[in-house]
Amino acid sequence: MIRQVEISNLDLRYESFRLKSAQAERQLLNSIIEHGIKDPLQGVDVQGSLILLNGFKRVRCAKKLKMGMVPFMSLGNDEILGIIELLRISNTRNLNILEQSKLIDELKSVFKMSYSEIAGLLEKSKTWVSVRCGIIKEMGDFVMTKIFNDEFPVYSYMYTLRPFRRLNGIKPKEIDEFVSSVSGKRLSTRDIEILAHGYFNGSDAFREQIQNGSILWGLKRLKETSVDTTHCTEIERSMIRDLEVISKYLRRISVKCIDKRYKTSSFFAQAHLLTEGIIKQLDGFNSTIRGFYDRCRQT
Repeated sequence: MIRQVEISNLDLRYESFRLKSAQAERQLLNSIIEHGIKDPLQGVDVQGSLILLNGFKRVRCAKKLKMGMVPFMSLGNDEILGIIELLRISNTRNLNILEQSKLIDELKSVFKMSYSEIAGLLEKSKTWVSVRCGIIKEMGDFVMTKIFNDEFPVYSYMYTLRPFRRLNGIKPKEIDEFVSSVSGKRLSTRDIEILAHGYFNGSDAFREQIQNGSILWGLKRLKETSVDTTHCTEIERSMIRDLEVISKYLRRISVKCIDKRYKTSSFFAQAHLLTEGIIKQLDGFNSTIRGFYDRCRQT
């Protein structure tokens, strides 16, 4: 049942579990000005305490508009079951993987639930649950705060920094330093990816420049030294494109190989045949690419 409640009576203890987005909040504010709050807030009513689980952007917008009352729908009177229900009814649009991970970690670490208990209630596999708990554990408090406060894009962490850390043995402290250097600059995910490659693979001098705030200088330098195929022949441009594809998919496959979610016999049968063929080519490929590398370096 949906009812009107005083905004001052809402318990916002889970506000830090949801990602902030200044852009999304501006759009929502304009919508509320025109149409009011169309979808009710969701939470649990535990002994008269209204603990909010979903609708924090709407609350912040309502406060800006000096609204005293907001629509509220209770998911029950049990905090654990309320979180489970929110995870069950949510989709990728209103709860992304990091928000899911933080709520699941809360069930595991604070409410002492096991992977099996959580998986059973959510009708998910234990692997699905453990993967999300693992994301939170490896992220670190500093990076988590930057991401949830809309200072560093979640996409850049999941698809740039996380693979870097897994493949190259980058230490958590180094990740923190990079995130600290580029956070709040409103850089595109592409620019962050370019900077990350220069920061973790480049010289100490370049890394120091980024740490000192020379972000635009770093981007300009990296873009100037990036591959320029303007004066290459067609066959040379084709080779460059192939090398870029190889580099991209080597990193991607290396990350995917350690995923624990593979389970069907059909998948393993096909993957076995493909990997067997790849392994047979590795020695020859390694020798050829090293020879080509030496040839390029000497030119």
